[in-house]
Formats: sequence, C-alpha cells, structure tokens
Amino acid sequence: MTTTESRPPHDGSAGQPGPVVRTTAGAVRGRREAGLAVFRGIPFAEPPVGEARFQAPRPARPWDGIREAHAFGPPPPQDLGSLGGPGLLDLPEGDEWLTVNVWTPEPDPAARRPVMVWIHGGAYKLGHSGSPGYDARHIAADGDLVVVSLNYRLGMEGFAHIEGAPANRGLLDQVAALEWVRDNVEAFGGDPDQVTVFGESAGAGSIAALLSMPRATGLFRRAIAQSVPGTFFSDALARDIGTALAAELGLRPTVADLSTIAPRKLTSAGETLGPKMPQHIDRWGQAAPTVTPFSPVVDGEVLPTSPWQALRSGSAKDVELLVGHNRDEYRLFIAMAGQLGRMSDERVTSALRLFAPGPDGEQAYRAAFPEASPSELYERVQTDWLFSMPSLHLAEAQRAGGGRAHVCELTWPAPGNGGALGACHALDIPLLFGTYGADLGLLLFAGTEPSAEALSLSSRFRASWTSFARTGDPGWPAYDERRLVQVLDAEPEVRAYPEEASRRLWEGYEFLPLPLL
Repeated sequence: MTTTESRPPHDGSAGQPGPVVRTTAGAVRGRREAGLAVFRGIPFAEPPVGEARFQAPRPARPWDGIREAHAFGPPPPQDLGSLGGPGLLDLPEGDEWLTVNVWTPEPDPAARRPVMVWIHGGAYKLGHSGSPGYDARHIAADGDLVVVSLNYRLGMEGFAHIEGAPANRGLLDQVAALEWVRDNVEAFGGDPDQVTVFGESAGAGSIAALLSMPRATGLFRRAIAQSVPGTFFSDALARDIGTALAAELGLRPTVADLSTIAPRKLTSAGETLGPKMPQHIDRWGQAAPTVTPFSPVVDGEVLPTSPWQALRSGSAKDVELLVGHNRDEYRLFIAMAGQLGRMSDERVTSALRLFAPGPDGEQAYRAAFPEASPSELYERVQTDWLFSMPSLHLAEAQRAGGGRAHVCELTWPAPGNGGALGACHALDIPLLFGTYGADLGLLLFAGTEPSAEALSLSSRFRASWTSFARTGDPGWPAYDERRLVQVLDAEPEVRAYPEEASRRLWEGYEFLPLPLL
C-alpha cells in the first residue's frame, strides 16, 4: 500500500509531498529527490546487540505510526586500520546498523520494475551503504528501476570466528536484507522476481558466497560481481585467526568473553592484528600478507564449499551471472603504500613464490612476462591471484556447472595522478555510480570534472548493468569456448580475453579455502 502525506521536500522543490510506503514492519516516509523517491535507513533486522549480538539476524521489531526514512542508518563498527578514525564516515553512531536504502522512480506496486541490490566492498572490515560514492540516483533514473543498498556486519562483529556464534554473520545479514527485498520491494515499485545483486571487491566476494549458500537460493535471479577476491578462509584458518584476534584484547574467542567489549571498541583487535599478520606467514600462508584478518569462512554449514567448487557443481546454474575485473587491480594498493615503481627483485621473488600457481610458478611468470620490470611483475601476480583470476574462474565455474556468464575487463586508465594508477581497483565504482567527486573517486579523478570520454564510459557502464538486470543481456555475448569478453575502454570492444598469458598460467588452478599451514 502506498500513500502520501505533506512534508517539506529535501531538494527545495516546493509543495512535493514525501511518499509513504508500508513495509512488513511499519510505514516509512521518504523524500522526493531529483525525480526519484528515496528512502534511507529502513531497518531490515533487529539491532545486533545485547542478546542478539554475534547471533544470526532477527527480524526488525514492528513500529507504530510513520517512521521518517530520510537519513542513512549508522555504519556498523569499522576496522579502519590506517585509513583513518571514525570521523572518516562523518555519520551518527548507534546500534541500528542493519538498514536498507531505496531509490525508486515511483513507489507504485503496479510498476514492478527490475530491482538492483548493491552490496558494498571494503575488505569485509569497513564500508557503509551511505557512503557518497554509492549514491544510486543515476542508476535508478537512467535504468528506470529500483535500487536497494544495505549494511551488513563487518570485521569482528560479522566475520571473526567466535565460539558460540554462527560463522559468516555478515553474509547472514545480507541474506536477511534480500529476504526484506523479497517481502517489501513490490510496495516500492519493484518486482521481487526480477532481483539482481551487484557488488565490487568484498561485495563481489559476498555475492560469490551467496551464489553458493543454500539459504540464499531463490532470493535473486541475476548477479553482477566485479573484482571478486579469491580469499576465502578454511574453518581451521578462521579459528586460528579468531584466536589471535581475541588475544589482542587478552580474551578467548568466545561469545562470553568478546561480549564484554563494546562493539566499537572491539574493532581495535583487527586494527592491531592486521599489521602483524605478515609475521604469521608460517601459519597463515597467503592470507598473512593481505593484513586483512576477515573473509568469508567455508564452515560447511552457512557456506558449505568455496564458490568455485559450488558453481562448478551447478549450485547457481539458474542464476545469470556477469563477472568482471580491472586490468591493473593491485596498483591502487601499491600506490596507497607509496611503493609505485619501487619494488625490489627480492620482494618480487617472495611474492611470486607465495602467490604464483604451481611448483614452478615463479619461473613461469618470469618466462611469460620477460620484459616486465620487478614492479610490474609484483603487480601482475598480485592482481592475478587476488582479483582477476578468481573473477575469470568464477565465470568458468558457472559455465562448467551448466549456467551462463558474461565477462568484462576495464582497461580505461583513471585520469588522476597523471594516469599512473591505470585501470586500478575500484575505478569501476565512480564510473558506474557517476560519483567522480566522492570517496575514492576523489583520488581516481583527482577532483577534476570528468571528461566527455569518462562520461561516455560511465553511461555505458550503467546501460550494460541495467540492461543485464532487466533482460540478462549486458550487450555482448556470453563467455564460451571463444572466451569473448567486453573490454571497457575509451573505445569499448568485444574481443578474446586480453590477459591470455595470465589465463594460461592459472589454467587448471583451483581456488580452494585458504588453509592453516
């Protein structure tokens, strides 16, 4: 049911009423902004504190009257590490972290528009659906569809292995948000049978997990996963890292012990352990240099197997998949560490021996890229191991399991920093959302107005993504034995997968849960 009541408009357009929509928990009033109806901070689950802390999400408590849905909900506790303090988000604190936001052309139940559900990234330890870079107005307006974004528990609250708590609580939050979409999006003008999940980095890793999770079956019809990280933890590795996290606070990794620490203070465990992780390379192997102690856990229950194993067995064959990556993914992290062009051959050798596939991986990489500098080799193997090959292999697994997948690669270089960042990690976000002056867009576009070339590519991104959400066809052929992919550049083209040397190096490699050594 949809009704309207008078309220001062958000954007200064006199006389426009704020739309009211009734959800399963109660009525919410949004705002009209730039031709859309926008609702922010709607609870999809009970605040995960008190008795509900470290447990699976519980349905939101009903409310009486009309709840104002004008402001984003508070962000979950963040393990920001070197990225800054809590003021970085500049948002109110509170316990009501589990909220959704909706952008819709019109909250008319008869409209039944396609729905896109955004799952943000952030290494499973930081991020927030209310970040300015995730403003979905352009996607909703250009695509004439409904966009939903959501928060989920992060870091210790959402992903640490804790005795007495279910694994992958952050993923369970995402499932609860998708159930909210199923039960409520029609009232906002969306079609619950035409839901596409889309995400980047840890958001894409989350989507890979959702494709593998029995609890998520039937909650979405299509999926877009950009820059899928290959880091999934085995149960043994997650337990060991969980013990180390708790030890940073002088505690055991149990619900009883960790519940004695306030959620926003508990983040200090990850912030202090992260920089120490490389010291544990003898136990944590490839996970150690990532300095990210959180990832989805292949626990055998919430997440029965790795996504690549699950898709190969046909777990998502009925879900249409679009997967992509950027050519120079890892360059962003090298630049943020101030190490561009400064890698020693000793450090490159260590990276090749740790991450390159097979017993002769180092020699194979050096032979495949004989003209590469040490820095280029370091970036290549890190890009391949962490993002590009997991992404490509996810598409190949989907195809092997009887499903269909489309593949793309972004090769257009970010204009910021004189183009030195290349087509780096996260460049697709400002291009997709059209938010060039927010969050990482400030770095990638150097605070300048986007060029006509950038605007054209941005428009193509949105057109492809929304076309896929509407029809399952992004505008180029599905990935098959020809290995045709969409290359997104100033002059986009469909061609054979460009990173053939890397593809061959990783052919036959299995992305399994990272083990405890």
